[in-house]
Amino acid sequence: MSSNAGTGEELPFWELPLAELSREQWEALCDGCGRCCLKKLINTQDDSVHYTRVVCRYLDTAQCRCTQYRQRRKLVPDCLVLDMELLPELHWIPDTCAYRLRYENKPLPDWHPLITGSRAAMNAQQISVSGKVISEEYVHEDGLEEHIIRWVNAAC
Repeated sequence: MSSNAGTGEELPFWELPLAELSREQWEALCDGCGRCCLKKLINTQDDSVHYTRVVCRYLDTAQCRCTQYRQRRKLVPDCLVLDMELLPELHWIPDTCAYRLRYENKPLPDWHPLITGSRAAMNAQQISVSGKVISEEYVHEDGLEEHIIRWVNAAC
């Protein structure tokens, strides 16, 4: 933790600039909502992002955790490993994402598990994708447009 300028109080790590976080702190910043695992469609005419309710086959939809996290890049070559260098380019990241919020120097929302100590508030706010999605295993790629949702915003 770093000191809050002038007060001597220690800041929780999630209030620090992202560049100062350790790898463990960076990973802990994720709320585990699963929204980044939603398949997205990009309109080539205006670059708008449209989320679908279709998720990566490796997402455990009950726990909203990747079942192949350590080898996800090998199994899914277009799966992004989020880091400070990529954040400025990722306009599609959901507006509730802690990485996006902290990159924009905004506080974490009151429901975030780091603030509340559990996922209960996040689930009560309907942030998690659990119970709302279908695995890509059951959807033909040409049918993604039929699954566009409006409950996730990229805030582009």
